[in-house]
Amino acid sequence: MIDSNNILRLSIVFVVLTALQILVFNNLQISGFVNPYVYVLFILSLPFGTPVGLAMVLSFACGLVIDIFSDTPGMHAAACVAIAYARPLILKVVAVRDEYRPSQIPTIHTYGAQWFVRYAIMLVVPHHLILFFVEQFDTLYFWSTLLRFVLSSVATIVFVMILQFFAPADTGSGR
Repeated sequence: MIDSNNILRLSIVFVVLTALQILVFNNLQISGFVNPYVYVLFILSLPFGTPVGLAMVLSFACGLVIDIFSDTPGMHAAACVAIAYARPLILKVVAVRDEYRPSQIPTIHTYGAQWFVRYAIMLVVPHHLILFFVEQFDTLYFWSTLLRFVLSSVATIVFVMILQFFAPADTGSGR
């Protein structure tokens, strides 16, 4: 469920994260092996009650924007749609004792760092696995792609956590 307050917030998150990704993080490549993709925080920030179909459409749009500016035809879009599809299952795996409120946005401020790290890892890892292996699509560079996947996943999770700490706490949707 996405209410009007969440629409505005998600629109801002989408614009800020895609701009950060395109202008800063796409240009931040450490040794050619570390490529943080912080735009996945947009998908992580979708309200709990977002229908899977809507999450997939929004994720596709997010991935497509990144693809357009990164010259990666459909690779980010494919990885984003895959994690949007898997998101409800992952939310069940990392479920807390209390039920999720459908309009609530998952944040580090609401559920704590430990919960958010598990949630982020369970979405970032498959995203990056799909992205890097679809991008390479060759077993010749398996080990270097695997190293790039691991290092980039760690970097992405670190940057996502940093961005979460700086994000304003959602005071209106308490647990």
